[in-house]
Amino acid sequence: MAFSRALISSLVLIFLLFSLSEARDILVGGKNDSWKIPASESESLNRWAEGYRFQIGDSLVWKFDPQTDSVLLVTKKEYVTCNTTSPIAEYKEDNSKVKLDRSGPFYFISGAQGHCDKGQKLTVVVVSERRGYMGLSPAPSPMENEGPAMAPTSSASGLKAGMMVMILGSLFGMVLF
Repeated sequence: MAFSRALISSLVLIFLLFSLSEARDILVGGKNDSWKIPASESESLNRWAEGYRFQIGDSLVWKFDPQTDSVLLVTKKEYVTCNTTSPIAEYKEDNSKVKLDRSGPFYFISGAQGHCDKGQKLTVVVVSERRGYMGLSPAPSPMENEGPAMAPTSSASGLKAGMMVMILGSLFGMVLF
């Protein structure tokens, strides 16, 4: 009986770890026409990005007209100066997808002449694995969202994980700790 409980507890925890850390495809800006010059500071893509906890393995998806624009992955210096001459990478297709393959900041600017200077740029910070982040985010589903992202709260992640463990534990009639 004790072996069965330990086995079930282990399997449930393994399932939780894998299911909660899945990589996501995140639509930049939360809607199809977000990669554009913002009308105001409040419409900045950087404000949108503050509502997410980006993880290693997530992918950013851009939707834009490739006839008139592109996305450039650049260094911080090129981001600040809006220098489009030597990007790290250039994405020229609608539905361009960029995998976030490391922790730290990623800098993106528009490849269209003058757009970056008018605010069409994005900084994304990917959470370090060392911080113990388990993939829980209070933000809405990135590909389904058509509105602004909700601001994260410090207790939401722990609350979700704790609730999941309690629910699963009660289903199996045991304590998982």
